[in-house]
Amino acid sequence: MARVVVVGSGIVGLAVAARLAGRGDEVIVLEKDGKLAGHQTGRNSGVVHSGLYYVPGSAKATMCRSGARSMVAFARERGVPVDICGKLVIAVDDTEIPALHRIQARAAENGVAARLISAQEAREIEPGVGCVAALRVEATGIIDYVGVCDQLAGDVTAGGGEVRLGDAFVAARTEADGVVVTAAHGEIRADSLVTCAGLYSDRAAAASGLTPEVRIVPFRGEYFELSAEREHLVRGLIYPVPDARFPFLGVHLTKMITGGVHAGPNAVLALAREGYTWHDVDARDLRESLTWPGLWRLGVRNLVPGAHEVFRSMSRSLFARSLSRLVPGIEAKDLIPAPAGVRAQALRRDGSLVDDFLIQSAPRQIHVLNAPSPAATCAFEIAAHVVHSLDEVETA
Repeated sequence: MARVVVVGSGIVGLAVAARLAGRGDEVIVLEKDGKLAGHQTGRNSGVVHSGLYYVPGSAKATMCRSGARSMVAFARERGVPVDICGKLVIAVDDTEIPALHRIQARAAENGVAARLISAQEAREIEPGVGCVAALRVEATGIIDYVGVCDQLAGDVTAGGGEVRLGDAFVAARTEADGVVVTAAHGEIRADSLVTCAGLYSDRAAAASGLTPEVRIVPFRGEYFELSAEREHLVRGLIYPVPDARFPFLGVHLTKMITGGVHAGPNAVLALAREGYTWHDVDARDLRESLTWPGLWRLGVRNLVPGAHEVFRSMSRSLFARSLSRLVPGIEAKDLIPAPAGVRAQALRRDGSLVDDFLIQSAPRQIHVLNAPSPAATCAFEIAAHVVHSLDEVETA
């Protein structure tokens, strides 16, 4: 039995911790907040992704297929709400049809069933959509990821481990016989360390003696909900054809597992790593973002779509106009502000986004540096990979 410290109580950290506890290791989870899954895991749309868009052969593509199956199976076994309702990716005019064909071809490479359907067939599934054609993806669904985290934390404690809420990771150093972890409430001597620190993943790696390959730059995803009178317009998930100029999928409409319909997210640079509004500003976080050359290089390449995202952030009418391309008739008065999320986006110095999951290792240490969407869907697969990698660095 080994003693392992896991940093972070998002779904990836808890999946790793539960897997370790399940094989008999003594696990200590450090979480700086007073609750589980308070950031990326607890502030997204709760989508179980199918693996539709990802580069064939990438970790995202391969893990998403098996991850969706394992996540849904876990939820059903534990009584966590889940609904495989399917989604539509819609072309609103003829110019977008070639992109639908490209997405369908990529889906086929990734082993994801996606069928091209007519506008009439699309309206039989989603009567409110305005489109000329669509892709139907049956395997996409929605789930209560916070509920999954509650179950995983229970598995950790049932296996003899601890989940220490309000105990922040500070630093770590590797010694000949283990790792010394400094936390807010004191030192912990362990055999190994795994960090799944999300928005702070690069800092956690640096505080453990590594030189991170990337900088985390936070992007806020802004959401609305449809008013109760307009919820009937959406039955499942409705997505646009992605703008190839921009690295995010664009605003979409998502039925929520708790009821209601999420609209968004818009994507803008956050002014703090926990910058959930324009008023949340952290001088250190902002300085680190603005002094990273990669952010400026990314901005130059995405100037027009980036500016549009900022304008849409400032105008509910523009936000509603984007949604009405998908479902005609949605107006600004139909949108109710909803909690935002912040995506921990790993960005290289040359301005390229890290498209795939990124994990760095060192003796007795594993650091998950990039695990944005679809990491929640892939959490059990990521955990299996991390535990296998941990065993390798411990025996090297």
